[in-house]
Amino acid sequence: MNLVEQSSQTDRGLVLGGLSNFLIDGQWREPISGSAHEAINPANGEHLGNLGEATAAEVDAAVGAARRALDTPAWGQMLPNERARLLWAIADGIEANAAELSRLETLDQGQPLRVSAGMSVAGAAEHFRYFAGWCTKLDGRVPSVSRRDAMLYTQRVPVGVCGLITPWNFPLLIAAWKLAPALATGNTVVLKPAEQTSLTTLRLAEIMEEAGLPQGVLNVVTGAGATGRLITEHSGIDKVSFTGSTAVGREIVRASSGNLKRLSLELGGKAASIVCEDADLDKIIAKNIANVTNNSGQVCGALSRFYVHESIADEFIARAQEQLGSISVGNGLDEGIQMGPLNSFEHMERVDEMVQSALREGASAVLGGSRMGGDFAAGSFYPPTLLTGVTEQMAVARDEIFGPVMPIMTYTDEDEVIARVNDSEYGLSASVWTENLARGHRLAARISAGAVRVNTVSGLDPAAPWGGMRASGWGREMGAEALEAYTEVKATWIGLD
Repeated sequence: MNLVEQSSQTDRGLVLGGLSNFLIDGQWREPISGSAHEAINPANGEHLGNLGEATAAEVDAAVGAARRALDTPAWGQMLPNERARLLWAIADGIEANAAELSRLETLDQGQPLRVSAGMSVAGAAEHFRYFAGWCTKLDGRVPSVSRRDAMLYTQRVPVGVCGLITPWNFPLLIAAWKLAPALATGNTVVLKPAEQTSLTTLRLAEIMEEAGLPQGVLNVVTGAGATGRLITEHSGIDKVSFTGSTAVGREIVRASSGNLKRLSLELGGKAASIVCEDADLDKIIAKNIANVTNNSGQVCGALSRFYVHESIADEFIARAQEQLGSISVGNGLDEGIQMGPLNSFEHMERVDEMVQSALREGASAVLGGSRMGGDFAAGSFYPPTLLTGVTEQMAVARDEIFGPVMPIMTYTDEDEVIARVNDSEYGLSASVWTENLARGHRLAARISAGAVRVNTVSGLDPAAPWGGMRASGWGREMGAEALEAYTEVKATWIGLD
């Protein structure tokens, strides 16, 4: 299978023919079942292709191939510097196909080309390069043991076969940030992308094959939740890394108990933005707006509850309304578009219901507040929305929105706002805005979250650990911490007498 060869360029965009194949043991196989999920362009509802639903037999075959590949000379005995060169070649392949990957991501997911090219594709390449550098640095230790008759050394060894399950919001980027550390540490993989957005993952698998990845090291199957469950319950999977909802994360914890497989779970978030009374609104409004509208708010770490000091709340709201209202919305393939559609009509309806619920409970929509019609009706577009009069009892302040919505609340002092921010089941990220450095450190230390950002909303980087506390998940992805998630520590004793 080659997605480029299967596709044709028409005035309706990229159209993929047939049913997507699965990559199993180095071969592209036609799905056994005729069951399929449609790939839909969320900007206009047009059909892009059909994605097969993997059966238990196909998941078994993928797991078996990954298990065999662990011990093959081509992979199991590959030298660290050779593995590093392979990952670097994959990054080169991503960049060589950047224009195609960016367009495919925009068609399938909806994000504007500036996001798919500048964040998704560029970020995917950088993750492979970053972890290529770690291949030659996976060192163990020689602990000072209290014995004269023996010495001890440790090694970091692969966990084994990893089941990687990726979400629909950043399909290419998140696939890369799971694949790169898994492969850098010598594991093999069964990868299942979200059924809504599988196209760039399939193309990435082709690129990785072209770069020289040995047969069976990467296996890709598509499908919905039933396919994911086959992976999480499979006794041949040693580790699962999942990014998605907290509800599904809880199901995975239960499913993993059979063989006590290792888990990494990057789940929901409800990131708070604390705007202090001394915040420089000239600097911070644009950054907050950019975060809310990035990928139409479909970001786990997106700011989705705003605590603004009461002394500056009116000015903050007025400026936010002006800047949020100037965001250009449309098909992500069009020039100058800052925000595309939500990924599906189903998700759009969920976002709208949360907003309508808040309005029924007393909130006011200063901007937006209902789905976009007219020229936008064919797609799943939702406008940038600014809500005031929000309370913590409302779903928009309590639950993950995953849409371009700014719920505004006010506060009076530090102790109050910290208590309110930490009164959440989530603990993924937060931002603090202040011109007082001491206050910034003080508030950051008191916020219970995996990542706190002071005077910035950026923070994702291959070198920076990413993950949450409580219902936001287990473990960390990216950075040196990701190496721990994909390795076991093996201790070897050597007798000396």
